[in-house]
Amino acid sequence: MSMRPVGLPEIPEQTVAVARAAFPKGSLAIRVRDRLAEVFVAEPFAGAFGVRGAPGLSPGVLSLVTVLQFAEDLTDRQAVAMAVRAIDWKYALGAELTDTGFDASVLSRFRARLADNGMERVVFDRLLEHCKDAGLVVAGGKQRTDSTHVISAVRDLNRLELAGESVRAALEALAVAAPIWLAGQIDVPEFAERYGPRTDGWRMPSSQAKRDRLAQVFGQDALALCRAAWAEDAPVWIHEVEAVHLLRQVLVQTYIIRSDARGRQVIRKRDADDGVPPGQLRLASPYDADARRAAKGDDLFWMGYKIHLTETCGTLPDADADADADADADAGSGSGRMPNLITDVHTTDATVPDMKATAPIQQSLAEHGVKPAEHYLDSGYPSADLITKATQDGIRMVTPVLLDHSAQAKAAEGFDKNAFTINWKTRQVRCPAGRISSHWNPVQQHGTDAIVVTFSVLTCRDCPFQKQCTTSKIGRRMLTLRPEELHDNLARARAEQKTDTWKNKYALRAGVEGTINQALDITGIRRARYRGLPKVRLQHAFSATALNVIRLDAHWTTGPLDRARHSRLERLSYQLSA
Repeated sequence: MSMRPVGLPEIPEQTVAVARAAFPKGSLAIRVRDRLAEVFVAEPFAGAFGVRGAPGLSPGVLSLVTVLQFAEDLTDRQAVAMAVRAIDWKYALGAELTDTGFDASVLSRFRARLADNGMERVVFDRLLEHCKDAGLVVAGGKQRTDSTHVISAVRDLNRLELAGESVRAALEALAVAAPIWLAGQIDVPEFAERYGPRTDGWRMPSSQAKRDRLAQVFGQDALALCRAAWAEDAPVWIHEVEAVHLLRQVLVQTYIIRSDARGRQVIRKRDADDGVPPGQLRLASPYDADARRAAKGDDLFWMGYKIHLTETCGTLPDADADADADADADAGSGSGRMPNLITDVHTTDATVPDMKATAPIQQSLAEHGVKPAEHYLDSGYPSADLITKATQDGIRMVTPVLLDHSAQAKAAEGFDKNAFTINWKTRQVRCPAGRISSHWNPVQQHGTDAIVVTFSVLTCRDCPFQKQCTTSKIGRRMLTLRPEELHDNLARARAEQKTDTWKNKYALRAGVEGTINQALDITGIRRARYRGLPKVRLQHAFSATALNVIRLDAHWTTGPLDRARHSRLERLSYQLSA
């Protein structure tokens, strides 16, 4: 299929007449076509489509269909049906009234092309650029970020189910790719009876002994199949089949092979003493190699991904002068208060902590020319290194930093780090009793620079404040510090966040939770529609684009956002006065 490098088709006159008559006040789809037509063009997608072959639908048209699909939370079939029967969609797509649409599989193939060519964010970035040109998004303002969990589009399997289903997935793939080779390696009737139906815990034996035996069978079958696939006489491409490759990973993470007293190899299921791969490497499903298990707190456990949404945010005036300035800005702009628009969408697997997403998000904002002056985040995002790096890049992170975790600080008794005086030039620390440290050792801890300060046992042994200072069996105090600049920035942030001024300022961050809820209600962003990280990223990019389109439409039709809540009596008064 080849691409036609054109924009959206011209709207037929008859379609215009019927759409205007049916929607005299317009609709979301009509206003998107009228105001954002230049966003949905084909040229940015040239790398994903060929120049030879039968001409297909314009990627610009398909991207507009996908945005409208996410704005109304429709399936592929429902979106195609809307393109046929909804007159405002026909207007947006430039279709004739008699146009019969296209097959729903076209949308799936379109998404696959975008994901395979790294074009998940093309439409989102083009809309963001349009908003920048229109002055709706500017660099140097205030932005806020929050994350939420995303449940994968595959079943959540326990370890036993995963072992059996991985064998089944590999057999199903090989039955299509290499049926003759597979028939020569296994007893097809026996395996068909064992792995024909999907592996389900509800149909497994209730006895623990029988379940252990079933786990042994799954492991033996997986090992036999992997050995056959990697044998010298096997075709090279056999073990390159994705399901076979994933089966090998599941085999390694679930089972351990050892030699018994007779020298025979014995396979058994791993237990806690054998160890398992770390969470970021451990497969959770043979059908989605990117989905991972994760937990947050004591009551949230999920398998899948995590999404971080960043949006612009209006100023919450802290003083009358600020309020007057905002009022003047609104009056002078002519368009009222600017809408809060999503400026970045960042998707990772579920095991990536929020702190690891901070730098990529800020880098993406800078690359797209919308770097904020103030970035509001919760306590999961900052570290001393990130705060310092952001400050050097011109971004002030307004975020609560983790407090001192020492036993003294937690108990609010004795001497925490703030009670010690640090002399960075002489590399010495003075304790509250006036005694000087004996050792200053720069070290690397978890890949970051740190300094371990140690007081001598002789110094601490006779100190009258020893019990208030340390619980060490040796009887001496040790401190772990960050390098000077990082230490000072962290201390300054900890002191600042205790003030009322900072707390009132930080209240602005809470609004991003409403954006998460809006994304959940409108686009179902908390449940993955597709499998694999590239396609989930594409889903989230189009979801964010749809949210921006909805917010832009509200801005176009209602003007300044009225955030005041009116009672029913006040609304009746307004109606009567009108």
